[in-house]
Amino acid sequence: MRRYEQVYILRPSLSENEIATAIENTNNIVLGDQGTIIQLDKWGMRKLAYPIKRHLKGHYFVVNYLAPNDLVIEYERKIRIEDRIIRFLTVKLGDAVDVPVRLEQAAEVRRVREEEAAARAAAEAEALAQAEAAKAAMESKQHPQA
Repeated sequence: MRRYEQVYILRPSLSENEIATAIENTNNIVLGDQGTIIQLDKWGMRKLAYPIKRHLKGHYFVVNYLAPNDLVIEYERKIRIEDRIIRFLTVKLGDAVDVPVRLEQAAEVRRVREEEAAARAAAEAEALAQAEAAKAAMESKQHPQA
């Protein structure tokens, strides 16, 4: 098995259902041929560096996966057929990857990211609560009760 990373860009006019279907279709290509998806990151809507098929923006996705060489050839062939994907790039990151070890590493990375996201959300909630309390204090000073 080899480790690959693929970045692909979906058309900006797609609905959430169409985006989910496109992601599922691309993931099924990998999973259907003895591949393993390590990580899927959604980068969101971003401006393109230059117009691609008359689009100025696109939905960016990054997929890390493990697969044999012949799977990548078939994967890219099927992605070229997919009309919702306007551009893609596949990069080989490693040869002869130990699958169980790599999956454990990916699980650890996911766990750390989730913890960081939870801490960030808690900090944002605390900051919002402090801002609301400060706003309420300012309003009570400006409008004293008679």
